[in-house]
Amino acid sequence: MSSINDTKFSSAVFLLTRIPGQEDVYLWISIPFFLMYVISVVGNSVILFIIRTDTGLHEPMYIFLSMLAVTDLGLSIATMPTTLGTFLLNAREISLDACFAQLFFIHSLSYIESSVLLLMVFDHFIAISNPLRYASILTLPRIAKMGLACVLRGVAVVFPLPFLLKRSQYCQANVLSRSYCLNQEVMKMACSDIRVSSIYGFFVTVSTAMLDSLLILLLYVMILKTVLSIASHVECVRALSTCVSHLCAVLLFYTPGIGLSIVQRFGNSSSPLLQSLMGYVYLLVPPMMNPIVYSLKSKHLSARIIRAFKK
Repeated sequence: MSSINDTKFSSAVFLLTRIPGQEDVYLWISIPFFLMYVISVVGNSVILFIIRTDTGLHEPMYIFLSMLAVTDLGLSIATMPTTLGTFLLNAREISLDACFAQLFFIHSLSYIESSVLLLMVFDHFIAISNPLRYASILTLPRIAKMGLACVLRGVAVVFPLPFLLKRSQYCQANVLSRSYCLNQEVMKMACSDIRVSSIYGFFVTVSTAMLDSLLILLLYVMILKTVLSIASHVECVRALSTCVSHLCAVLLFYTPGIGLSIVQRFGNSSSPLLQSLMGYVYLLVPPMMNPIVYSLKSKHLSARIIRAFKK
């Protein structure tokens, strides 16, 4: 019996899905997807290059921004092969091991990005509430340790997920609703007990993204309290304006993520098209929009980018 189960498991594949109900326009849909990937990769690569080569940008704020660009670049690279392969080449099959590897990178990078967004709002909080000690608090060694902690946490909490999924048996028609793999959806494909995987997945979500979002909200409340205590209206507006780009990044990251969670939770009553679109928005839009938002809102960064292209 064990050998039969092992055979089923090793020979099983998942079938990736494009956007349901849009079969006649797959080629046209692949064009904006391809452009979004190009913008994500080029935009984040440019930001990394500018910050790396310009010593005037070797400050905590831009170092945290480079961390965000690295995670966005990683998310784009993790989803690009299967998404473009599915739409352009109709390459729908993906092996279990490849699927598990992809969901590991997608989820770990997502949780790392959540941690980086938390570090960025902490940077704003220190700059506004304690500007005189800003340089002594956010030193380069301390920033490096904080970044390493983000990576280790993201990798450590997601690391068991592929192994828990691999213990399950997959003997159904394993058709995924998107062109990439996510943990919650792969779990639904199993025909064995998934309680351990489900409980651990919920624990990971609560201890990472939900905790980070609550801490970000708390820090913004503290920032608002500090800003409102400033006597000068001009200084108050200037302090708040420094947080606009980060607020946009937070909304771009958490809003699609919350929407996707709701859609997956009540997936039986929502249309497959909505589920599919929410999944693509969750992974494609933030990596594309973050470099655009920061380039437009940061005068120093935009000036450096324009100077680099002029050269």
